[in-house]
Amino acid sequence: MLTFLVIVLTALISILAFNNEKLKQRLLLYPAGMQQPGQWYRLLTAGFVHADYMHLLFNMITFYFFGGIVAQLLGGERMLLLYLTGIVVSCLPSMIKHRQNPAYRSLGASGGVAAVVFAMIYMAPWDKLYIFFAIGIPSIVFAVLYLVYTGYMAKQGRGVVNHDAHLWGALFGWVYVAIFLDPQHGLSFIKNILNWY
Repeated sequence: MLTFLVIVLTALISILAFNNEKLKQRLLLYPAGMQQPGQWYRLLTAGFVHADYMHLLFNMITFYFFGGIVAQLLGGERMLLLYLTGIVVSCLPSMIKHRQNPAYRSLGASGGVAAVVFAMIYMAPWDKLYIFFAIGIPSIVFAVLYLVYTGYMAKQGRGVVNHDAHLWGALFGWVYVAIFLDPQHGLSFIKNILNWY
């Protein structure tokens, strides 16, 4: 239920912002304009606006599938806290890195979505993830490939995709479960990895 509410709220805000550039500019991550604490709300609101319908659709479909699974495993409130905190945590490095760059702006829920996906990978590392709904690979293999790719792309710093948000959101999702929710603090993940056969 909470997953659905987040999707509806995000879709409504994003669609409103598609038709209202002033609203979009007020909500997106704009590090050069965030020197005062009164602008720090953008660390969260950036996750509720998107560049276009495809950006919105991709993030919300991914969140729908993984958010539902994580809500079942952790509970809806914990999943929601993970998602919202993931948005904020994933935006912080970009805010710091680009605070002197007035041309830099970022938006989208990708950091929160990555946090939810990696929380699921932590809990079920050998479950299959299906890329383009057809190619199934173990989620831990996907995680390694994803981190290598997004880390490389973040280092390159080219294009309009905020790979830093993807990277930090993914790492936060894993750490959130490993440190805050798993009483064994990572040992259950290691046991799951070792029990691949």
